[in-house]
Amino acid sequence: MAVTVGSSPFVERRRLRAELRQARQDAGLTQETVAEQMDWSLSKIIRIETGSVGISTNDLTALLRLYKIKDRQQVRELLERAKVARQHAWWSKYRNVLPKDYFQYIEYETSASIIRSYQTIVVPGLLQTEEYAAATARLYRLKFTAEEVRARVEVRMKRQERLLSQSQPPLLFYILDEAVVQRLLGDQNLRQAQLEKLISMAERPEITIEIVPFAIGLHRGMAEDFNVLEFPDSADNDVIYFEGIRDSIFSHDVYEELAVYRELFEDLRQVSLGPKGTLDYLIKAADATR
Repeated sequence: MAVTVGSSPFVERRRLRAELRQARQDAGLTQETVAEQMDWSLSKIIRIETGSVGISTNDLTALLRLYKIKDRQQVRELLERAKVARQHAWWSKYRNVLPKDYFQYIEYETSASIIRSYQTIVVPGLLQTEEYAAATARLYRLKFTAEEVRARVEVRMKRQERLLSQSQPPLLFYILDEAVVQRLLGDQNLRQAQLEKLISMAERPEITIEIVPFAIGLHRGMAEDFNVLEFPDSADNDVIYFEGIRDSIFSHDVYEELAVYRELFEDLRQVSLGPKGTLDYLIKAADATR
């Protein structure tokens, strides 16, 4: 597989890890054997194959010799992938200001092909105006400094710009509890611009927004917000992301948990206003606030 022009370091690291794991298995070698043959620690080969670290071109060249990979085109592509994987991503300059889990989520988001998000109170980050993003960042946690607020807003706006301006952006499916909009309507300074942005986003072909109305009463999705990210490469496991007041949690390789949240998402879609009903609702709300 050729390296895609403009691919992020995280994307290439994920792809490289899968190819190296497969190459080792094809060579009939265990991780322990590779560590011994390469004079590495076992943890080093494990970190390389899980994608938690990059690999230098010198180490990769030696590893490919051990795996008896001699095809020049394949070697060239793997070396190029390794070079891209070690580059700094655009968000790297914010690492001293924002938490590690937040960057991990951005990395996953960058390489996702489908994102499903359910929100009960706040407009999802990729749909926010800059003013709304700043207001929620200031209110979300008391310990946020002015610098942290500024950094979060900058990163959020860049996430929107970079993800949604791609020639083939991911498919984004959003389900919002009606409370998200009703709480927004209570803020006279933010509501008009944010409602108009939601409307413009809902009209994009790659974005689906659906509102779960108060009229349905109690429902299964009241307990927590969640995001399910899916990836185009079958070797990459889907991810569930929860963002709460304390920590962000990722669930990997847990098929049963993924299945529960996919089912919950579809259940919420069944009781929502649907894409058209939601757009009509948003337009009506925006007209009423003018």
